Amino acid sequence: MQQLVSPTIKSCSECPIRHRAVCAKCDRDELELLEDIKYYRSFSAGQTVMWAGDHMDFVASVVSGVATLTQTMEDGRTQMVGLLLPSDFVGRPGRASAAYTVSATTDLMMCCFRRKPFEQMINTTPHIAHRLLEMTLDELDAAREWMLVLGRKTAREKIASLLSIIARRDAVLDGGAPGKALEIELPLTREAMADYLGLTLETVSRQVSALKRDKVITLSGKRSITVPDMDRLLLEAGDDSDGGILS
Repeated sequence: MQQLVSPTIKSCSECPIRHRAVCAKCDRDELELLEDIKYYRSFSAGQTVMWAGDHMDFVASVVSGVATLTQTMEDGRTQMVGLLLPSDFVGRPGRASAAYTVSATTDLMMCCFRRKPFEQMINTTPHIAHRLLEMTLDELDAAREWMLVLGRKTAREKIASLLSIIARRDAVLDGGAPGKALEIELPLTREAMADYLGLTLETVSRQVSALKRDKVITLSGKRSITVPDMDRLLLEAGDDSDGGILS
């Protein structure tokens, strides 16, 4: 069961996702309006945030932690269809029910906005509407890129692609710089990675070990990963390497 929490973030200016979230372009007056309709929720790793089909009385931004989006077929088969990382938006204004099941894979904090007032703000606050459009188009681009990952890339390229997505997002949020080694905490078990990438557990383990052996990554335990050279990881993913890891 989700827990209402007293936020440790005292103001929007202190929020770690302020420059990336749906409120990124808001001015002071607009932020004050958002303050009136927002609240925080936290979930423990493994908890379900919402089930597909549930009524949604809020939309939200992920402040910290990672969640998964899954769909379940009538016969019970389940497919992970997306990851929610810090600053990602949850929910769809104008839709009263959840399209996917959202589950916390790590401890998760969300900044929630009451849905009806937020929908009204979209109509009256161009900065929010414009930023939401930008984020929606980014999500569409990411979904198209992921189709390429799943449909055409090798197992090694799939693993490298997933690691690069997580590493690049961490770099953006942490203010990293090109050329700097990136340390990430992998939010997925290898079983979950296999499900998400359409691979077997054995293949995931074998390819992660191969990337470690070839010094593309280093491992500390099962989840802590260091990427010494982001450009090389991008090449392993089959992507162009332009040095722009913070874009």
